[in-house]
Amino acid sequence: MRAGSLTIAGAMVWNGSAEGFARRDLFVVDGAVAERADPGAEVLDASGSWVVPGLIDAHFHAYATSMDGMENERGPLSYAAISGTRRLEAALRRGFTTVRDVAGGDIGLARAVDGGLFPSPRYHFTGPALSQTGGHGDPRAAHVDVCFSHGHMCEVVDGVDALRIAVRDRMRTGAHAIKVMTSGGVFSLTDPIRIPQYSPEELRAVVEEATRRGSYVAAHAYSPEAVQHSIENGVRSIEHGNLIDAETARRMAERRAFLVPTLAAYDAMDRRGADIGLNATSLAKNSEVLSKGQEAVRLALAAGVRVGFGSDLMGDLEDDQLCGVRLQVSASGAEETLRSMTEVNAELIGDERLGHLRAGAYGDALLLTADPFAEPSALWEADARRAVVQGGRLVTR
Repeated sequence: MRAGSLTIAGAMVWNGSAEGFARRDLFVVDGAVAERADPGAEVLDASGSWVVPGLIDAHFHAYATSMDGMENERGPLSYAAISGTRRLEAALRRGFTTVRDVAGGDIGLARAVDGGLFPSPRYHFTGPALSQTGGHGDPRAAHVDVCFSHGHMCEVVDGVDALRIAVRDRMRTGAHAIKVMTSGGVFSLTDPIRIPQYSPEELRAVVEEATRRGSYVAAHAYSPEAVQHSIENGVRSIEHGNLIDAETARRMAERRAFLVPTLAAYDAMDRRGADIGLNATSLAKNSEVLSKGQEAVRLALAAGVRVGFGSDLMGDLEDDQLCGVRLQVSASGAEETLRSMTEVNAELIGDERLGHLRAGAYGDALLLTADPFAEPSALWEADARRAVVQGGRLVTR
């Protein structure tokens, strides 16, 4: 990524959840926040603006080009990658300067991002998620008699030894973390949502291999049974978690597990899914989890769980990314949601240069037109004066 130098002058700058906003000039030198300005840097008059760190979406899907699971998996990879560049650039322009792609992406797309071949958030990928046969990552309908082993977003892998090899190969090809499917899901066709997936031995093998490489495992899981099955076998990040109860939230906090809610996905599928061809099975499953997502956020926060933020939008629904911000603000308030999209997601990803605007941080920022705590809609509503900065370079003015 190309780096720049920029002075953002006269703004109210967020100094983290402990200190809040304070008026100060923000100096970015060669892509990083600095204590002093570069004399040759462009100066942006940001009077009347509130500056927050670039936002982080911890559950993004660059290759989710369709609402049809088999099309996502077996369509041309070239099309998925080109479509993915558009999805990534759109996310950046909304203010998401970093994304974690859990289920998809690969080293080729990551190299294109790192090489500055197109505008993109900082990009962390898991490669295809691991699914058991008939699990959430298996796109086959029950009546379809075809072989499926792997695709662009998911791979079907059964058994301890095969899973070890799959994790090792992901680590070899630059994966940030490992994604596993440990419960049924909305998008898949043959698996009940609540039933846990993978055996304890299989999950432990995945976790052991990832941990040995200094990485971690993120698990798609909805129900208390599936979440507890995941965290008891070492999973660090629970994706979705809509159906958790207070006891499960307490156990997540004890094990220092993260929750990454994806409220935008269920709302978008409920409002728009039928019109863009989402199948009847997925629509019915979505209704089961739709109303529970915000309650899960509240339960998790009350128990002391670190709650991040994700979007999980498929196909044409990707333009609802900022709607997820509105929904999470409704569940936990503007300040907690901002923490989720910055500090918490940065801790989850494990990069100390993300999620804050202190010296040494990446020069990634979002300039808002109002105090987001007094007017939370500033976090999700587009405005002509809203601007995005990445690595000290203005993405939008």
